[in-house]
Amino acid sequence: MPLLETDPVSEIDVRIRPLAERDWDAIVALEAGAYARDGLSEGREALKSRYSSGTCFVLEHEGRVGGYLLALPYPPFTSPDLSRAEDADHPSRNLHAHDLVIAERLRGRSLGPRLLTHLLATARELGYERISMVAVRGAHVLWARLGYRAHPEVELPASYGANAVYMSMEVG
Repeated sequence: MPLLETDPVSEIDVRIRPLAERDWDAIVALEAGAYARDGLSEGREALKSRYSSGTCFVLEHEGRVGGYLLALPYPPFTSPDLSRAEDADHPSRNLHAHDLVIAERLRGRSLGPRLLTHLLATARELGYERISMVAVRGAHVLWARLGYRAHPEVELPASYGANAVYMSMEVG
């Protein structure tokens, strides 16, 4: 799986790399900027508890963190509660894409889907059977176009808000 990816259409060079300890300040700032006004921000402790080695990535642009994706093994058809940190590992063949944020300056360049495509390749390589996520703020429309199927029957923690949708896709 390539670590350096270039998008000639948008003329932007980005590097997708594994998340490193030095990235947490930037991740916390990006997450707060994306979710705080909607009451969906988790804070540093909860975000760090969603870390899983080999399945969490940052998008680097011009030497700075321009986005990130946190994914962790999690039982299918369940999701972490945003109001609290995880206190245990969840061995599972399901990989939960918990959080994906692209810096405002880089939005509109298909970098979110690129990170999810990278996650899909990683999931295949590591032997996961399914990827799940919770779409918030109407994002389920975008994720459906990428092959994720909505599961409205799945009850979500109240911390996700009223319009959240659990979605998943087979890794295949």
